[in-house]
Amino acid sequence: MSELVIQEDEILNSHDVVSLFTNTPIEKALEIIKDRLQVDQTWKEVTNLEITDVIELLEFILTTTYFRFRGQLYCQTFGAAMGSPVSPLVADIYMEYLEQTAIATVPLDIKPALWKRYVDDILEVVKRHAVANLTEHLNEVDSTGSIKFTYESERDDSMPFLDTLIVKKPDGHVKLLIYRKQTHTDQYLNFDSHHPLQHKLSVIRTLL
Repeated sequence: MSELVIQEDEILNSHDVVSLFTNTPIEKALEIIKDRLQVDQTWKEVTNLEITDVIELLEFILTTTYFRFRGQLYCQTFGAAMGSPVSPLVADIYMEYLEQTAIATVPLDIKPALWKRYVDDILEVVKRHAVANLTEHLNEVDSTGSIKFTYESERDDSMPFLDTLIVKKPDGHVKLLIYRKQTHTDQYLNFDSHHPLQHKLSVIRTLL
């Protein structure tokens, strides 16, 4: 990032997916995963399962999510379940597919000079006039119509992205600062609490 130079007609911009997990189209995601498994055969080194077995297991996990609300039992009928270990993997694979499609088909006059994605958060450097058109393009990439993007542009020459604040200097170079939301309390899990050990260790890893 230290080598990045933003031109006068460019701005920092970020796009975010609206409720990624619960809007990930499972049927299409499974098609993409099946295609990936057919191309990359290295997974056969760790399992004797066939592709049909993997897809069948994934489909079962992703389409049999039940939960209880106010005494009533429900079945989730669309998207990936929040909290399921497999949901982030499936959602990220689908986002990677959308990302590759979007970049390959974006018109040159609105193509970002920088594109960095972390799951469903995307940071871009884009022409000032191109933000609306780029958003429209991204919202047309998903053929199922399930994935929609919102955007936020820089304010006062700065842009928060994940845990960083990207500040644009007068010469176009950028510097990175640590960013905390106004709701941040500096409170973390008590190690003596009854949370699973991996949750406590993840707090340490994340801070590090």
